[in-house]
Amino acid sequence: MPEQTVPILLSVVVVSAISLVGAVTLLGRGGVKKLLPLLVALAAGAMLGDTFLHLLPHAVAEAGGFTPTITWGVLGGLLGFFLVEGFLHWHHHGEDVHEHGPEGVHNVGWMNLIGDCLHNLIDGMLIAGAWFVSPEVGLATTIAVMLHEIPQEFGDFGVLLHAGFSPGRAILFNLISALFAVVGAVIVLIVGPGTHMAQALVPIAAGGFLYIACADLVPEIRKRARGWKLATTFGALLIGVALMAFVHEFAHGHDHDHDHGNGHEGHDHSHK
Repeated sequence: MPEQTVPILLSVVVVSAISLVGAVTLLGRGGVKKLLPLLVALAAGAMLGDTFLHLLPHAVAEAGGFTPTITWGVLGGLLGFFLVEGFLHWHHHGEDVHEHGPEGVHNVGWMNLIGDCLHNLIDGMLIAGAWFVSPEVGLATTIAVMLHEIPQEFGDFGVLLHAGFSPGRAILFNLISALFAVVGAVIVLIVGPGTHMAQALVPIAAGGFLYIACADLVPEIRKRARGWKLATTFGALLIGVALMAFVHEFAHGHDHDHDHGNGHEGHDHSHK
């Protein structure tokens, strides 16, 4: 068993537990329904920011350029999520979210969960790979992912409630998707840190997030954003992007300091 096993597993368990932050915080205050449009906008902004500030730059840095492989990966993510949503829509006979009963769940909820599972799987792989580089890089990557997860989990929980999940089911499914980070870490521990699976999945996750944000969340926002609500909704979307930008600067700055201090170049394992 690699000596990094304990810190790797501890890191991904802590990151997975972050999924409860959004739920506990929101359920602890009243007027959650009034916040749902803003939370959906926050989630859309976080997904767009994550795609353009973390996922794609990370994929390009690892590949040494914007290669056809990255292009096909993004297209694969877009088309793949389109097919998944098409199947879900057909399965539910094209019902609209407002036509669902108390137990009904809109497709956007399931799409969001699928995207989160893939994203958390990649997070777990990247955290595990970073710990194999050094404890410093492993810790920096863990902190960067945690900072990224906190704002996104607020939005994700809001999306699940908006899609028709009960609070209890939203917490349960959010936690299950978060545990995919543990699955990703275990895969790296079993296969070894040299696996390129995580890097191959990054462009696919980027395409999936683009589809969810632009095809599902943004149209849902536009339906309800009228007058002054448009300004507040757009502000929430910008906050989501800004939070991802903050994480990007934190991760990039720490990685630069680490490389400078050791006098050698390294991969940006915390660039997420």
